[in-house]
Amino acid sequence: MDQGDEGDGQTANADYSIRVAAGIGAFTCDEWSGFVGTTRGDAETSYNPLVSFAFLSALEDSGCAVRRTGWQGHHLRLEDGRGRLLGAVPCYLKSHSQGEYVFDHGWSDAFERAGGRYYPKLQCAVPFSPVTGPRLLVSKGEHSATVKAGLAAGLKAVTQKLGVSSAHVTFAQEGDVEVLEAAGFLHRTDQQFHFFNEGFATYDDFLATLASRKRKAMKKERREALADGISIDWLTGKDLTEKAWDDFFAFYMDTGSRKWGRPYLNRQFFSLIGERMADDILLVMAKRDGRYIAGAINFIGSDALYGRNWGCIEDHPFLHFEVCYHQAIDFAIERKLRVVEAGAQGEHKLARGYRPVTMHSAHYIAHPGFRNAVADYLRRERHEVERMTEYLEEHTPFRKDIEE
Repeated sequence: MDQGDEGDGQTANADYSIRVAAGIGAFTCDEWSGFVGTTRGDAETSYNPLVSFAFLSALEDSGCAVRRTGWQGHHLRLEDGRGRLLGAVPCYLKSHSQGEYVFDHGWSDAFERAGGRYYPKLQCAVPFSPVTGPRLLVSKGEHSATVKAGLAAGLKAVTQKLGVSSAHVTFAQEGDVEVLEAAGFLHRTDQQFHFFNEGFATYDDFLATLASRKRKAMKKERREALADGISIDWLTGKDLTEKAWDDFFAFYMDTGSRKWGRPYLNRQFFSLIGERMADDILLVMAKRDGRYIAGAINFIGSDALYGRNWGCIEDHPFLHFEVCYHQAIDFAIERKLRVVEAGAQGEHKLARGYRPVTMHSAHYIAHPGFRNAVADYLRRERHEVERMTEYLEEHTPFRKDIEE
């Protein structure tokens, strides 16, 4: 595992200091679990398993998010004058823009054509995970606004001290983005598709909200997905055996290699999350002739299901939609989860009951001229995202009498 000790302090203001940790392991599990939103049962906010100590440490301990893969830990600790931990930012010093899902390749090309050096940059995110969650983490019992302002100022100061081109806080909650904007970061928007559970008791209750033609099409699609003698299993907790992980990893590698060339996650990562957070994981697995042939991994929050990776070793019509989207809705309704976040992009999700949702990120660009150019681009991009969201909202499969 690539990990270093804490780096030199960087003063944010007279009352606080920022320290840099080269790995999540520089925090204790208790320290990290003391941040709002990082543990289940937190009354202050929703639990997001992708910012848990278990998930982030598994990424580093498995060698997936480390220096040699271009994800050098550069996590920020905000401390008071007595060294007491007030907050943190999961952050990485990056030598590329892969595995982020908020695309800045055009920015890097433009900056380097103009003679600048775009990499390394700071990326404040959960690696390989296009999932909204807290990025400015606040210790429980601390004044949230004060700590978040200190973290935003500290991130900006660290960017300047390192002399890097930029800092990017991606898939951030809107409240965090507001704090970052006040500190001089630029606001960027994008789009995903989420399912919202409107208190449905059964899947049929959900179907009743769809227009008749869409309802019939969805029923037909689900029948055809399982027509070749395929059945579906939900695996979570103690059912996540090493054999199950072997099967899923084969699907992930087959599909990931064809789509991206080199998948980001290795086999050890899945064993580690199975050991550390099994109750927060759902594997949806498709079986035919007594063996698993496809699957999708999801993470279970306190009120949301986060869909992540999918793979298969056999191709069957509509099976991808069944395993990734329809089964996720079934699970959310059964577990009374409020929302299903089905990952990046994909307008095909609209016809399957997922609505367009605006995603948010914040970007600090150190060079004034380049910052102005990016700000102008983002103003136009935000307008286009808003326009597209309005258009897609007019083409959802839901009954108009219910929506009105």
